[in-house]
Amino acid sequence: MSDTISATGRRKTSVARVKMMPGTGQITINKRPFEEYFPTLSLQNQVLQPFEVANAAKKWDLVINAQGGGVNSQVGAVRLGIARALLVTDEELRDDLREHGLLTRDARKKERKKAGQPGARKRFQFSKR
Repeated sequence: MSDTISATGRRKTSVARVKMMPGTGQITINKRPFEEYFPTLSLQNQVLQPFEVANAAKKWDLVINAQGGGVNSQVGAVRLGIARALLVTDEELRDDLREHGLLTRDARKKERKKAGQPGARKRFQFSKR
């Protein structure tokens, strides 16, 4: 397994560990087929976007471990992990991947609730008297 490439992607509270080996394009996420884990076409297209940019669609088999967060958060984490793994294979892809925003870690997270208010930004109703 010396030709296995590992990379990690994160978004919100999701973490995706990607293992990439030369193969036929088979993707397994949490021991389930990719199409079963992300059932909608839009989610599947987001995951496959780094391969389309790199023109490497059926060259790699992926084994992905995704945990935490929701479905969209995990898709973002998987996409970043795949893009980082492709970058290890060919450093010349950096400009193309960066141009499509695939190497940027989305730093947005849930803001913490503040003391003395019902949420992070919301305030209790003001009463003059």
